[in-house]
Amino acid sequence: MSTSRIAGRIQRIKPSPSSAAADRAAALRREGKTIVNLVVGEPDFDTPEHIRRAAFEAMERGETRYTATAGTPALRAAIAAKLSRENGLEFDPRQVIVTCGAKHAIFNALAVTVDAGDEVLIPAPYWVSYPDMALACDGTPVILPCSEEQDFKLTAETLAAHITPRSRWLMLNSPTNPTGATYSAEELRALADVLLGHPRILILTDDIYEHIRYDDKSVRHLLNIEPELTSRVVVINGVSKTYAMTGWRIGYAAGPADIIAAMDTLQSQSTSNASSVSQAAALAALTGDQTFVADCVKVYEQRRNRAVEMLNRIPGLSCKAPGGAFYLFVNCAGLIGRTTQSGQVLETDSDVVLYFLEKAGVALIAGSAYGASPYFRLSIATKIEIIEEGCQKLQQAVRELT
Repeated sequence: MSTSRIAGRIQRIKPSPSSAAADRAAALRREGKTIVNLVVGEPDFDTPEHIRRAAFEAMERGETRYTATAGTPALRAAIAAKLSRENGLEFDPRQVIVTCGAKHAIFNALAVTVDAGDEVLIPAPYWVSYPDMALACDGTPVILPCSEEQDFKLTAETLAAHITPRSRWLMLNSPTNPTGATYSAEELRALADVLLGHPRILILTDDIYEHIRYDDKSVRHLLNIEPELTSRVVVINGVSKTYAMTGWRIGYAAGPADIIAAMDTLQSQSTSNASSVSQAAALAALTGDQTFVADCVKVYEQRRNRAVEMLNRIPGLSCKAPGGAFYLFVNCAGLIGRTTQSGQVLETDSDVVLYFLEKAGVALIAGSAYGASPYFRLSIATKIEIIEEGCQKLQQAVRELT
């Protein structure tokens, strides 16, 4: 028997690598070192003024008390209207729950459906929290490798090969973190055809980057491709990435009534409702002027193009232009086996990232944190001048390798 007071399900998980990398960069800054931080996955824009004003006005009206656990009726209705208007998905507001960020929604969806030993199918490269969330809910993460040759996307063949009688969930993120890969209608159709043959499998669509797209912005949702899956799909989204509202902590889930009701019950015994003031701000975000969204995407696309251009000029690095999100997933295989000035041989992408941090003062995240090596993730959610400075520092650091 373990002598630890910490539950086994917690000991199985690890802290977020993204948070750890950001903390390390901040610590080095406190030591007086100049660090170009290309880690953090949050917009560098301010929340739009009309959204901030809505929060202020809500406070002035006294909307600072508890709301219904699942969210205010107005916000749940606005979310349902958004899903209908923008995604062609029809949900009754009672099939919507507001959460303390999209991460909270994902965790709760797993928590109310996963029993010990249930398998959660996770395409890799994956967002770092998916496997640990599965473990924290006593599930078993099953990693589905998606190669660069496949544009880091799950194929029907790979999905079919990993399904077992214990398969409970498929996590489907598009555009993806960390690669920015986006699925076409044809690719979604192929996945849907496999899923139709396995009615026990639930599907979680993580759509948090849906508006940050550079390719075909008209690509439809999995449920548009195959409405028959509606009873098995939980749609996850939020306002953090689209409206530069990461700190407001508003996410949401829409899905089958029994799952949403169970999430409501769990939430009532854990966090209760999301912030009332943040809900008022989210309502303004979803129902107000959307110009900000399109303007941000134009800026991200300019940053993406410049970063891809600069990175592909560095010997040993290569990077495909992502179709969405605000990350680049950079192949650093050409640096493996190289030697630093101190005599260290770079054997892994973690070695490469640490070298860039210590030698160049550029903070990145190793691809191994996302289940794929040898790569690293670089965030373009920062000013183009900072991105250019970071890429220049990387180029100089690579020159000094032998």
